[in-house]
Parts: sequence; C-alpha cells; structure tokens
Amino acid sequence: MGTTNIIKIKATDGSDVEFVDNIIGAGGMKDVYFSPDKSYVVAFFRDKQDFNAKDRLQNITGTYRERIFNQQGGEYWQNLYCWPTKIVEYNGKLGLVCPTYQKHFFFASGKFKGKEKEGKWFASAKLRNKFVEDNEKGDWFKHFQICINISRAVRRMHAAGLAHSDLSYKNVLIDPTSGRAAIIDIDGLVVPGKYPPDVVGTPDFIAPEVLETMKLKLGNPAKKLPNRHTDLHALAVLIYMYLLYRHPLRGGKVHDLDTAKDEELSMGAKALFVEHPRDKSNWVKVNQLEPSQLPQGDTNKLPYTVCGPYLKALFDRAFIDGLHDPTKRPTAGEWEDALLKTIDLMQPCQNPKCSHKWFVFDNTTKPKCPFCGTDYKGTLPVLNLYSSRRVGTFTPDDYRLMVYNNQYLYQWHVNRNISANEKLTDEQKKPVGYFIFHQNKWLFVNQRLTDLEDKTESKKIPIGQSIELSDSKQILLSKDEGGRLVIVQLVKN
Repeated sequence: MGTTNIIKIKATDGSDVEFVDNIIGAGGMKDVYFSPDKSYVVAFFRDKQDFNAKDRLQNITGTYRERIFNQQGGEYWQNLYCWPTKIVEYNGKLGLVCPTYQKHFFFASGKFKGKEKEGKWFASAKLRNKFVEDNEKGDWFKHFQICINISRAVRRMHAAGLAHSDLSYKNVLIDPTSGRAAIIDIDGLVVPGKYPPDVVGTPDFIAPEVLETMKLKLGNPAKKLPNRHTDLHALAVLIYMYLLYRHPLRGGKVHDLDTAKDEELSMGAKALFVEHPRDKSNWVKVNQLEPSQLPQGDTNKLPYTVCGPYLKALFDRAFIDGLHDPTKRPTAGEWEDALLKTIDLMQPCQNPKCSHKWFVFDNTTKPKCPFCGTDYKGTLPVLNLYSSRRVGTFTPDDYRLMVYNNQYLYQWHVNRNISANEKLTDEQKKPVGYFIFHQNKWLFVNQRLTDLEDKTESKKIPIGQSIELSDSKQILLSKDEGGRLVIVQLVKN
C-alpha cells in the first residue's frame, strides 16, 4: 500500500487548504481532488487562466457569494447550489475550493452505485427506462419539487444580477427520491457588461438565438451570447424534460440530410415545439421511437397538458411565443409560482403500481390518472380559493386546492400575502390543519386557525374541532388582510 500524499497550501484569503494528491474526477476544464476528510474538493483548471478569469472567480467566491449567502436567510441557499468558497494556486495552476456534493446526490444502488446523480439520467425516458433502478426514480410529485428547487435557485441568481450561462442537466444534480436539486459548475457565471460567457452552453439547452448566430465573430453586434434570457430557455427545457422525459424541440421534422446542419437548424433558426398546436410539422412520429422511449415519448398519449393549466400556459410562452423572442420567455419566478400552484392540483393515484404515483387534476367530472389509466373512485373535494382585497369582499384567486386523505393546509393557503418560498418563517412552515376522510365524510380538522368559520352556517370552528366539506360550503380561513375564503366543490364518482 502506498502512502497517501497530502498537499497543504494557502487559499488567496489566507486560510489553509489541504487535498489528497490523487485526481478523483476530470471535467472539461478542471481536475478534481478530495480534501483528506472529503468535506470539500479542490478543482484546478488545466489551462492557464487570464486576468479576467481570475477576477471573475474572485468575485464569484467573494462579492457574489456574499450577496446570496451572507444576507438574512442565506443559509437556505446552501443546499441549492454547490458554490465555490475559495481560490487557490498551486504549481502555476489556478483552482477553486467547493463543498463536496451531499450524499443524496449519489446513486445508492444499481449499476451506477456511488456515481453522481447527473440530471440527464432522469430527463430522458430512454435513459430512465433502461438504466435507472425503480427505487431511484422517485415519483411525479418529487419531480415537481425538483423543478421548484431549480426555478428558485435560478430566480435567486438572476436577482443577484448573475446568469449561469450553461444551465443543463449536466450542471444540475437532482435526487428524485427526496425532490432535492443543486446547481453546480458556478465558476462560469456571466455578469452582463463585465464577465462574458466562457461557453455557449450544452447541446439540448442552448437557446435558438445563440445557435443561430454561433458562426458570427465575437464583437459582431448580431451575435447572441449566453445571458439571463438564454438561462430561461434552458430552465424551460429542464422543466419540460424532468416532468415529461422527452425534449420539447426534438420531433419528427428533418431540415437537412446533413445531420450536423439538421441539428443546427432544428435547435436554432428553425426550432419548433414538438407539441405546437397550429404547426404540426415537428410533431413526434411514434413509429420512429425506440421501445425504451415509450410511453413517455408519445405526445399523443401523454401530451404536455397532463402538467395542468398553469404549466401549459408557461410552456406555450417558452416554446411558442418566446422560442425565437427571448423577451417573452417566462421568468424563473413565474415557473416557481406555476409549479407551486400545480402541486396543489395533484392527486395520489389510487393504483399502487402506478409508475408516477400522482397526477394533476384536469378539472373534469371523471378524473383519471393519465399515466396508468386508473379512474378516480369516490368523492373528490376541490377547494376554490378566494381572497379579500377589501373588508367583506372576496375575489377569485385562480387558485385551487385538491384534497386527499391526511393532506395538510398551510399558511400560504390561508393568506394570499404569504408565499411558499425561502422567506417562510419556522412558524409559517407549520401546518394549520389537515384533511381526513372519516366515516364516509371529508373533514377539515382545525389545528391553529383562530378565525376559522363555517360561513354557510355562521358558525365558528374552534381549534381542535372539525368541519365537514360539503358541496358549496363556504369556509372563512382568516380575517386578516389577504385572508382567504374557501368554496367547496365535490366531484363524485
């Protein structure tokens, strides 16, 4: 057994850094080494970095890092990024110190055991169906949580004036078993007007305008480079792929017999949504799909509308209106809001063998899981949420909550001025009540609401008591500003 060679150096901030002199991974630009206790890694650039690159890294580990992590609530973001913490130099090479990926971002079983859960394994039906163990796939609800986490992380980056520039399933780690996600490869961040992008992006995620102008020389005003708008294209592609396991632009249309030229056109100047409702020329040809791409690759069997009305509207904006007009793309915050509202439309599938376990209620009188075809049996309460803009009046919020057994109600359901995001206090994260199906009745049990009132019968519901969810029942959740009123709708099957 050879002895382990531990290198000790100083970071540019004067702190001590150690690493084991053994490469554990090599990316496109860097070689990676573990610290002795594996709590962090040191990644050295193979090529010499110029002054501008070094200045960018100093800002990423300094000013920009502080802007996100050293504000109130900054610790929340530690789990959503793998953000470089320090700069080092050794043997003439520049390097970065980064936290080690968290344990849940490594496969726990199967042929990939111990390998990183790079997002690509979960974004394509072919790779999921062929290579990923069932116990690593998670359910559809967890995939929604993954998309919320990615949207939130991108929203925060953009708010800090930064763009990732290479957002893709290679630079996002996900864990479908818990719904967690983390953005990695932060060292190429783009700062408009200060740091241009190092790369144009990863195939499948490069925005059409970047591909279309790729051959123009740097400095040409018509050349489009990665920025916040191109991040928003990549984010929309990621969300579509993580929820539907196929690519939104890879359809049946051939633009050129030269495969390289065809790729350039189909992802660039001639890019067309595979589910475009008016131009069907790029719709998926099911007979060209491999068995491992089915059923998810079949857009007729599982159209994007299975994701519900809020996401359908954003996919239309991203892949129809905004595909060739970057200013029309939905923001990361809009994706986050739509995903959160869609989670409240979800129902557990009653088939225990269903691959997805959950589906989005489609507002029909006969709900059915689109993935396994199982009809919903029983009575399904739908809560339509209204909120007060002024005392005594309530306006519809375009927001509904589907009820299922043992589901909780939270503060953000009770008051429209509270959002389910990183700003929630510990108090606001606690459930205020729960729903239960008991003796053939749907009940809401009040745990923390002091204003809960059955408006239909003008009756207060004290903490610890329950109220039956009957059709057309009006329930006041809160008298505070922004407080909500619920009108119950029962779907019976």
